[in-house]
Amino acid sequence: MMKIGIDAMGGDFAPETVVMGAISASSKIGSDSKIVLFGDKAQIETILEREKCPLDTFEIVPTTEVISMSDHPTQAFTKKSNSSITVGFNYLAAGKIDGFASAGNTGAMMVGCMYAVKQVEGVIRPAISSSLPTINGHSLILLDVGLNVDCKPEVLYQYGIIGSIYAKRVLHINNPRVALLNIGEEKEKGNNASKTTHEMMEGTKDFNFVGNIEAKHLFTGEVADVVVCDGFVGNTILKQSEGIYEIAVREGIKGTYFDNFNYENVGGTPVLGINAPVIIGHGCSSAKAICNMILQTEKTIRGNIGSELREILSK
Repeated sequence: MMKIGIDAMGGDFAPETVVMGAISASSKIGSDSKIVLFGDKAQIETILEREKCPLDTFEIVPTTEVISMSDHPTQAFTKKSNSSITVGFNYLAAGKIDGFASAGNTGAMMVGCMYAVKQVEGVIRPAISSSLPTINGHSLILLDVGLNVDCKPEVLYQYGIIGSIYAKRVLHINNPRVALLNIGEEKEKGNNASKTTHEMMEGTKDFNFVGNIEAKHLFTGEVADVVVCDGFVGNTILKQSEGIYEIAVREGIKGTYFDNFNYENVGGTPVLGINAPVIIGHGCSSAKAICNMILQTEKTIRGNIGSELREILSK
């Protein structure tokens, strides 16, 4: 039985929206999957009873503390040992759950990733990835989108490996095209880091490198399936995309393509390069966003990207 761990106390409207999202997801996950809720048992059961949802739909792990958005991540993760995030990561590290997701304190989630689950041996730096909708109806994986604002060429090269494996195993893209974000398509373009990275990627057998990509091609889906950049640039693109969606909503522009920019339809961003699946959601997540965060966690667990990543890095 696959166990999907969810922080029931994480997010601006927890536990209400988290439990409601879990109820919605419970009918959509596989028959071999079970959602495990970490949090205040009394509050969780009150919502389930109100919604006439059988208590045995979920496994509930009682916790008594909450890491708030204003808490210092490292201190809170250590001092609040019975918090939903800390207990959830302890379960994940011990193999009692197969993946963990939260819309709570992002810093605390990253502390859990680095100190409880830890990065895959050989990974220089893990990355946070994000899915960008393309006009051809598919998605493009962008990494990093904020974890590492400065990246050496060796780190960017590994992002190519990590992103390619994720695209294959989770998005089921055969031989995904990996591109390096740059200010021009020619390999001579860019700063020293991007030029050195291009040299490293050119001719590699670790992934299908297709060269440089300019930002104007990100949303076409015609050039690449995975795009590599440092976290400063990636986060800028991500925030710009969110701004475009907000303008579209304000101007009354409707359509399937623009709907795909809505974070609720994505659910969260996976942390890649660590030893177990972890998904981080928006703090303001609605029940719909939580539902999709859970479904995304299940897909990431089934992808089992860690095994292939370990195999490649061992060489």
